[in-house]
Amino acid sequence: MRLLLTSDTHVPTRAKRLPDDLLAGIDAADVVIHAGDWLDEATLDLFEARSRRLIGVYGNNDGPPLRRRLAEVERAELAGLRFGVVHETGAATGRERRCAERFPNLDVLVFGHSHIPWDTETPGGLRLLNPGSPTDRRRQPYRTFLTLTVSDSEVRDVTWHRLPPKG
Repeated sequence: MRLLLTSDTHVPTRAKRLPDDLLAGIDAADVVIHAGDWLDEATLDLFEARSRRLIGVYGNNDGPPLRRRLAEVERAELAGLRFGVVHETGAATGRERRCAERFPNLDVLVFGHSHIPWDTETPGGLRLLNPGSPTDRRRQPYRTFLTLTVSDSEVRDVTWHRLPPKG
């Protein structure tokens, strides 16, 4: 099963449109996970139209229309792994401990908010993934999204997609 993970698209404030590489990745994925901060319903509509299966949550910048359509936390079993999605996990310091306590029954937690790519594992085995942002790199060298495959209850082929500078 091919997954595409993204977050913090911030359209139309941080970008007028989604990058072509991200759109191609959405088309190729079996499941698309978006960890919040969409900003407008048109972006959610686009993801819903292009995705075979979409799992998404709202972020801190998403207003009432998106919050009516999306949950704060989502969970799904994918190829034998228990995934969770949430926008915000707090400061980097102590993140693994906090997430392990808050989500004890997950194998993988996808989150966003910071725009900083993140891939760690808690001592108990919870994998934490932040795909970064495909539209706003903030203090990072690249804008990013993430793809991976899941099969036989394992995450494989984790690939960070670095997007070229805007303009």
